[in-house]
Amino acid sequence: MASKFLIKETKTGMKFDLLATNGQIIATSEVYASKKSVKNGIASVKTNAPVAEVEDQTDENYSKQKNPKFEVYADKAGEFRFRLKAKNGQVIAASEGYKKKASCMNGIESVKKNAPEADVE
Repeated sequence: MASKFLIKETKTGMKFDLLATNGQIIATSEVYASKKSVKNGIASVKTNAPVAEVEDQTDENYSKQKNPKFEVYADKAGEFRFRLKAKNGQVIAASEGYKKKASCMNGIESVKKNAPEADVE
């Protein structure tokens, strides 16, 4: 199976999940008002993910990166997450929580690798 963006309807609009080749969800979008905006969001992830730097906000002395960037942070439950920000600073994709920071970093690499070539369904 190839990686793919799966567009889904929600109660309030539409969103996408980016699935890795193993079928695991590696990133999710916010809810968009229309299918056109979801497709624009996907195009933005495809463009920005491969060139985005990583800003590790769990490191005390982290250096601020310019957008587009992946921000790594710890949530309230102490799990590691990332969000991908576009050039304009808007969050275009986010991860689930990871118990280990290394797994979160692997998730980022997976998005960078899979997003550009992923099919859209």
